[in-house]
This record gives sequence, C-alpha cells and structure tokens, in this order.
Amino acid sequence: MANVKTEDEIILFEREMKEFWTKLKSVYGTEQISQTLALRDSCKESIKVLSEKWSKKLKEGDLMIDKIQEYSNEILQQSRRISENQEHLTEIKSNVNREEEQKKGLTDSIQELKEELMKKKEIISSKNKATKERVERLCKSKVLFEERLGLEIRRIHNEQLQFVFRHIDHKDPDKPYAFTLSINEQGDYEVTSCTPPLDCIAEFQLKVRETNNFSAFVANIRKAFTALSYK
Repeated sequence: MANVKTEDEIILFEREMKEFWTKLKSVYGTEQISQTLALRDSCKESIKVLSEKWSKKLKEGDLMIDKIQEYSNEILQQSRRISENQEHLTEIKSNVNREEEQKKGLTDSIQELKEELMKKKEIISSKNKATKERVERLCKSKVLFEERLGLEIRRIHNEQLQFVFRHIDHKDPDKPYAFTLSINEQGDYEVTSCTPPLDCIAEFQLKVRETNNFSAFVANIRKAFTALSYK
C-alpha cells in the first residue's frame, strides 16, 4: 500500500510540473524561458568555475597549512636541539669553572708548599750554620783539650767528631778511651758511640743539652773513664 501511494504522489508531482511549465510558457513565452534557462546555465557555469577556483584555493590552503605545520615541527626540533646544546654548553661551562677552581686550588697548594719548603730550607740552613759554628768551636778547643786532658779530637764521616782520651789507665797510658759526638736534626749534642760504654753517658748528654757547657761535659766523661779504669 505504501508503494502504491508513493507512485501516485510521483505521478501527481509530474502532472503538476507539466501544468506549471505550460502556464509559465503561456505567461512569459518561449524566448523569456530560454533566456532564463541561459541565465541559469551561465550562473551554473560561473558557480562551477568559482567552485573550482575555491576548491583549488582550499587545496592550496591545505598545502600551506601542511607546510606551516612542517615548518612548525622543524622549528620545534631546532628549539629542542638548541635547548640540548644550551644544556650541554652549561655543563661544559660548569666543568670549566670546576677545573679552574681545582687549578686555582692546586696553584695555591703549590705556592703553600713552596713557601713551606723555603721556610724549611731556611731552618735547615740556620741549623747547618749553627752546627758548623759548634764544630768550629770544638776544633778550636782541640789544642786546649789535648794539652790539659790528653785528648785527641778527630773529624770523621757525617760531620761527627771522635774524642779519644789517653793517659787514663795508669797501667796502660796509651790505651784509648773514646766517644763519638754529632749534632742531631734538632741542633742538640748526641753521643753516637762510647768505648768502653759508660752507664752515665745518657745523663751527661742530657746535662750538656740543658747547660750547653761543653767543656764540663768532656771533663765529666774523662772522669767517668778514669773511675772505670780503677774497677
């Protein structure tokens, strides 16, 4: 029933259209209708041309948008690379600054070591000078000790002095009694050997360091050797 109704409506519509054209022809005439149709066709053609033109413009616009998007992506990538390069550059600068600080610290340490070394050299030079002066004084006393105490003073290796006493043992006057003396790093007297050994040598050494009375030190050692010879 629905299909029959639809077909009837179509037939009715076609009939009405025919009547409409018949009336239109009777009112306007064939020429006006032709002009109208020509105008319609011209409008259609213009619309078609304009549509094609705008379609082309739209395609160009799409291409332009794609190009802009491509450029935007490229700019974004370049921005990322620039950011990465800036971070790398910052890291390099940080490393350079750290190395400069380490270099400055090393330079300061070297300078401190140089100054400390110079001070130590001055101290060593001063001690060496004092040691040489003491050795010279001891050598100058050589004649006095030899004459009064029967003492012979010899300079041996490592800037040491050997003191050899004779005329101590009444049974054997030529028998040597000796001790060796040096100046240590602290600038103090130090007995490095004693023949024959004396129990009191450490006491004598401590006393001469306190009093700096070297003549009494030598005399006390000779007395100790003499006392030992009677045992």
